[in-house]
Amino acid sequence: MQAFVDFMNGIIWSPALIYLCLGAGLFYSIMTRFVQVRHFSEMWRLLFSGKSSDKGISSFQALAVSLSGRVGTGNIAGVAAAIGFGGPGAVFWMWVVAFLGAATAYAESTLAQIYKEEQDGQYRGGPAYYIEKAMGQKWYAVIFAIATIAACGIFLPGVQANSIGNAVETAFGPGTMIATGFGEVSSAKIMTGVAVVLILGFIIFGGVKRIARFTEVVVPFMALGYIIIACTIVLLNIDQLPGVIGMILGDAFTPMAGIGAAIGWGVKRGVYSNEAGQGTGPHAAAAAEVQHPAQQGLVQAFSVYIDTLFVCSATAFMILITGAYNVHGVGDTFLVQNVAADAAANSPIFTQMAIESVLPGVGKPFVALALFFFSFTTILAYYYIAETNVAYLKRSVNLPGVIFALKVTIMGATFYGAIKTANLAWAMGDVGVGMMAWLNIVGILIIFFMSKPALKALQDYEAQQKAGVTDYTFDPEKLGIKNAHFWDKRKAENKAKEAESA
Repeated sequence: MQAFVDFMNGIIWSPALIYLCLGAGLFYSIMTRFVQVRHFSEMWRLLFSGKSSDKGISSFQALAVSLSGRVGTGNIAGVAAAIGFGGPGAVFWMWVVAFLGAATAYAESTLAQIYKEEQDGQYRGGPAYYIEKAMGQKWYAVIFAIATIAACGIFLPGVQANSIGNAVETAFGPGTMIATGFGEVSSAKIMTGVAVVLILGFIIFGGVKRIARFTEVVVPFMALGYIIIACTIVLLNIDQLPGVIGMILGDAFTPMAGIGAAIGWGVKRGVYSNEAGQGTGPHAAAAAEVQHPAQQGLVQAFSVYIDTLFVCSATAFMILITGAYNVHGVGDTFLVQNVAADAAANSPIFTQMAIESVLPGVGKPFVALALFFFSFTTILAYYYIAETNVAYLKRSVNLPGVIFALKVTIMGATFYGAIKTANLAWAMGDVGVGMMAWLNIVGILIIFFMSKPALKALQDYEAQQKAGVTDYTFDPEKLGIKNAHFWDKRKAENKAKEAESA
């Protein structure tokens, strides 16, 4: 299984995908005149201005749901893996993909808002919806939906659960070894897997509103707590920070692990972490209740900053300042070896060792707790994304019982991931991320050249800003945007209300 998954990764994560991710971000940055910089203050204002409705969630709730997908094990174990296999310079390329990816996140999330639908009393949308409506290629949309259900329902939950299981085992010990059909597994991992699955089942059987309420409370709390610990460690070693930043920048272009490894691992883990271009964020963005599609696009762009520039950087600084890392060379060799050779770079152990070295007795249990919240909320986001794509398929095909089957499947995948090896779990996760990224980025680039809907929405929003309006409106017909049925209907309803009041 490991050999097959590695073979698939070699095809999916070829240099072509690495440069496609960077190229798409650069392209949309230029086309939007670096929207991620120009509208930074507007992003912050919008974050707390939206309200939820009976059918949609607020901008902040949508941000929290998408952040719950973005802020996960990639921020702890993923950063460690980028450093462990790509060297310190990989962190720089994570920053690059975050900065450029913010523009990609704006584009894909705005598209999700433009082409969203009202289904079963709630808003639904995402790449499958905008690929069908903006590209006019339903077959391509169906392929994306199926790939996303497989990625978010089977491949990706295992990565998150695996990190939780490894962190708990490192923090509290493995306990007794138990013979199972999957080989010998520690009782710590089995109990962790059972606990995660039980809590997961309780929440996902409660629907998207319960997911949104849970994440809007947990995500800010867990991210803030983690950053406070990271800042504490950096402040206690502040004299080393300039040297660490210099090492990151210096190794970005003359990397110890090779330029391909640094860029490859930086982009791979950057995309895995912030998900810009991957096509996951737009699902939550579509569920938001906003006056104008560009508003949620800007909010989602800001979430990339939170994920990579704040949380991932916090992890990187902790690991590099304390020297709690190795850099792998060819085969079993090490280019840098500061910790034991058996410390798996694809696990949270570097981060646990970094905190433990400064705050003895705190590091291992704290990271285990942080990873539980980070990873658990990410699994919730994966379920919501998979459910949205099932809902998309159900528009055309009657699929009785498929939502229930999805819930059972994701619970099974979560338990399986908790007890499997880290390398296999991460490799399967990379396959899922890569499949979605290929399909989505190609899709949003084709859509741009066909009709430029995300750019037209931005220009319209900026024109209304300049005019000083307080209540924004969106008229897709006026902008030459077709098949934006939700907004066409809203426009007609507003006209009817104005006629009645007159």
